[in-house]
Amino acid sequence: MSLSIMRRFTFCAGHRLVGHEGKCQNLHGHNYVIEVYVTGEQQDSIGRILDFKQLKNRVNGWLDENWDHTFILWDQDDNGLAAIRSSKPHRIYELDCNPTAENMASHFLKVVCPTILDGTGATAFKVRLWESDETSSEVTTD
Repeated sequence: MSLSIMRRFTFCAGHRLVGHEGKCQNLHGHNYVIEVYVTGEQQDSIGRILDFKQLKNRVNGWLDENWDHTFILWDQDDNGLAAIRSSKPHRIYELDCNPTAENMASHFLKVVCPTILDGTGATAFKVRLWESDETSSEVTTD
């Protein structure tokens, strides 16, 4: 038997996609929704894989510190980085890849989740990132 839980989070952030053929090449923002799916090898004495509040505090803490009301930009996007840095104050999160929904979801699952879930006995196996009500990206562990 396999048990899992999911919690949904929201944050606002800006980005742009280097090399995009349309409007997304411009600096713009989204009201993102991120769903984090977690599993664990055993349940605690209450019957939980991980308390929803603990998941909430860990994910929201990271999002508030790193992505919420931040420009998420590719670390190779010199022009975009310079534009945002010219504004005071500013917040930038530099990704090692273009900040597509696919890349952001993958980064969150592979890089962020292991860190924020460390010591809980739970692991994330899927992240779904919504850029809008109609568009999302999903990544799962293999």
